[in-house]
Amino acid sequence: MKTLSTFFYQFSNWKTLVLLLVLYIVFPAYFLKNAEIRMNHLSGKTLGPIDLTIGFTPSRTLQMVEEYGDAARAFYATIEMTTDVVYPIVYSCLFAVILSLLYYRKSYAPFAYVNLFPFISLVFDYLENITIVTMLKSYPEQSMTVASFCEIFKMIKWFSVVVTVLLIIYGLLKSLKMPKDLKA
Repeated sequence: MKTLSTFFYQFSNWKTLVLLLVLYIVFPAYFLKNAEIRMNHLSGKTLGPIDLTIGFTPSRTLQMVEEYGDAARAFYATIEMTTDVVYPIVYSCLFAVILSLLYYRKSYAPFAYVNLFPFISLVFDYLENITIVTMLKSYPEQSMTVASFCEIFKMIKWFSVVVTVLLIIYGLLKSLKMPKDLKA
């Protein structure tokens, strides 16, 4: 972990940040948006991806798998095994760079390896993707257990994304220089 953390501290600069930000924007704005449009077209319904649903709803997840239809299930599985393998790497690296820039050699860093926290999201995103692909590929067989694990992984993924954003906000606030009049 120390090696990876050190790598991000050394690798992080404004050029890297801008490059990763551009890559990050391209994924939801182009790749993921077009994938969702194609999934909805293939299914004949506006269902969207399971990845973006909120709350613990394994029965709804299984219902979505059923409603996709064969063509949308096959396409969605392909997206999960290609585009949605790369996207978590991009957003995790982007957040790691941001956290590295905010916390490098700062006394207010909340914990060691704070810049690696975004990779928790990546791990749970991958676990979520594995369960989604399992459900898509094994249909018509449906497993409430797999759907429940999918929902658990999804909730942990989103929780860790929220914590990452809070760490960024905290780092931004701490890095702002307060006027001497306001210092306590």
